[in-house]
Amino acid sequence: MKKINNPPKVEWSNILKRPSKSVAAIEETVTAIFEDVKRNGDEGVKRYSSIFDGVSLKSFFVTENEFKAAEKSVSEELKQAIQVSKDNITKFHEAQKTSKIMVETTKGVVCWQEKRPIQKVGLYIPGGTAPLFSSVLMLAIPAKIAGCNEIVLATPTNKQGEINPAILYAAQQCGVTKILKVGGIQAIAALTFGTESIPKVYKIFGPGNQYVTTAKQLATKFGVAIDMPAGPSELLVMADETSDASFVASDLLSQAEHGVDSQVILVSTSEEKIKEVEKEIEMQIKVLPRKAIAEKAIENSKLIYISAKELALELINEYGPEHFIVCTNKNDFYINGIQNAGSVFIGNYTPESAGDYASGTNHTLPTNGYAKAYSGVNLDAFLKTISFQEISEVGIQNIGKSIEILAEAEGLQAHKNAVTLRLNSLKNQS
Repeated sequence: MKKINNPPKVEWSNILKRPSKSVAAIEETVTAIFEDVKRNGDEGVKRYSSIFDGVSLKSFFVTENEFKAAEKSVSEELKQAIQVSKDNITKFHEAQKTSKIMVETTKGVVCWQEKRPIQKVGLYIPGGTAPLFSSVLMLAIPAKIAGCNEIVLATPTNKQGEINPAILYAAQQCGVTKILKVGGIQAIAALTFGTESIPKVYKIFGPGNQYVTTAKQLATKFGVAIDMPAGPSELLVMADETSDASFVASDLLSQAEHGVDSQVILVSTSEEKIKEVEKEIEMQIKVLPRKAIAEKAIENSKLIYISAKELALELINEYGPEHFIVCTNKNDFYINGIQNAGSVFIGNYTPESAGDYASGTNHTLPTNGYAKAYSGVNLDAFLKTISFQEISEVGIQNIGKSIEILAEAEGLQAHKNAVTLRLNSLKNQS
């Protein structure tokens, strides 16, 4: 990891750059695949699954027999752990339900808003170097709670056309039975346009690599919404002299092992703690099964010493981390001051992996600085808010004159007439 000592603000933007490629560098590939799938439907999807995943697909969707086989192959221990995770995620997202809000803004003018589920959603689950069955729980549970009518889950297969059994089991436990054996750009394109076999959806959720992220962003040009641009994983830890170096190092490595394009950053007000963490990383990384991946991610990562906590907080908000861990003797200062983060983990005994799996919060979060403007996935992400209004005779008389004046001032005579006709009708009745 590169060590940086009290960097001046003018250098922050360069220091805090992510290792990801620019959208322009891969958009040409993504656009070409989108156009092909739009034009050729199922055949286009099959072709790119063969090219990128090395699989020849005879059918796109998981069968009942495949679900049964997956359930048998998942250990009882893992089933129990999935149930713990499912219970906690359900509790947290059920608690996010809100009731109808109704207000009489003026006598006779009643306005309210109600939430309705997005009818058709696509859930993208990465299945490359780490099959993220935990993401199934994070997306399918709130989709079900929201009441989405059609849920299509897309995930890549291995070269034998098989999906990791834990993914299938988790989906089945969440009540999702329409599982598409397709990943990558072609999956996003298929969900965007629909094909002979694959339904078009209204919104696409889920993390993915830079190609999937770019594909999701391109989908918005064709009228499909997305949760957020969620790309390679990232973590920033704020630690001072009171933190446990072994804990900090383990958290940094937990994100570094996600992928070679992941990034982890330690910000500390203690130079000694940075040295301790660096030694711990060197020791802990040696025994990781995904050591080669973690080492590549560590090359993208930074150890930053900042002498003042105020400057440290400013730098963290400038970065806008996907995951933010704070382990200091001034935790409240950082908790109250953080403006840009996907999810915050507080104290020595709150590892980021708790949020990834079983604490209850959602792990589908904005990356690449998008935490400055986007929220992580929550129940509202699967809902639309519709406003309603009902105006009585008294109500239109109370606000009618104001509407007429406003419409006339904007030069919209038909808008004014729509009110004037009603007001005149009421006058004639009296």
